[in-house]
Amino acid sequence: MLKKAKFHNLTTVPNEVWTFSKGLNVIVGENAMGKSHVLKAIYAMLKVQSGKDFAKTNFERAYADKLLGVMRPESIGRLVKRKQGRDRCEITLTMDAPGKNSSIAFATNAKSQVEVIKAPKENLALPPVYLPTRELATLCPWFVPLYDNYHVEFEEAWRDTVSLLGAPSIKGPRTRDAARLLKPLEKAMGGKVVVDAASGRFYLHVAGAGRMEMPLVAEGLRKLAMLARLISTGVLLEQGYLFWDEPETNLNPKLIKVIAESIVHLAAEGIQVFIATHSLFLLRELEMLTASGTYAALPTRYFSLKDAVDEVALEQGDKIDDLQTLVLLDEELHQSDRFLAAEDR
Repeated sequence: MLKKAKFHNLTTVPNEVWTFSKGLNVIVGENAMGKSHVLKAIYAMLKVQSGKDFAKTNFERAYADKLLGVMRPESIGRLVKRKQGRDRCEITLTMDAPGKNSSIAFATNAKSQVEVIKAPKENLALPPVYLPTRELATLCPWFVPLYDNYHVEFEEAWRDTVSLLGAPSIKGPRTRDAARLLKPLEKAMGGKVVVDAASGRFYLHVAGAGRMEMPLVAEGLRKLAMLARLISTGVLLEQGYLFWDEPETNLNPKLIKVIAESIVHLAAEGIQVFIATHSLFLLRELEMLTASGTYAALPTRYFSLKDAVDEVALEQGDKIDDLQTLVLLDEELHQSDRFLAAEDR
């Protein structure tokens, strides 16, 4: 489990210590506040630490390569907060086991290597999964060989996740857990996600209507299909960390409710979940699901990023009410005021 992350001079991310829950962690804020950069930086470091090679010299290149691949700067030094002169970025992860702690640093002029301040002594038993804002089901199976054999300007996290989508479906005791998670997703999609064994292409199989090619399925449903596939293969049930950037993208409120319950259910299964969102609807769904009933005991943590005079400030707490600034809530209230004023006119 990731307990804390400390950032210093990473792009627009506040120079603060982030304290996470072992269950659900939700980051909210306006565009360009650093939400996605937090998810990607942590994912990249944990992905490296889920490897097998623990020589310090290999870590120096591995961390840099993964950050470059996932965040796509021209050089590693471009991830340092932009200001005049030379500066230094530091990222520190504190895990539940001290032997898994890590810390790296790099300067503005760094090209493709980082300084390892503290190298982990143990690898992660369960690696992370990263889901971007767009669906990836239509990228199977051609994307991985394209990425591996040509220089293409795609984030490496896409390659990581597409490779997981191609895994075979699980058998055995975990099948029942997967079926329970899949039921609401398949109901919302109106069918099951299937893979053609010969071509590796994905389809939505609808009872009585046959198979529909995944590119012909609505994009919002394709996001559900991506999640369903990762559950049916057991990938999400066997991963320790899920990072999901704006899961609400291209979904209507009805489908956002389905996604919210899936997110909370995965966290309750023991997966540490990190999401970044702009959606007040999703935020409220998550809050209601974890306020009482089945998920009342699920540990949660909320983070708000806000503009504070030439820098970004961080607020964090175990409940949404602990946050003083929620721009998405403020904007909805302002819209309601404008709507009422328009009606009066």
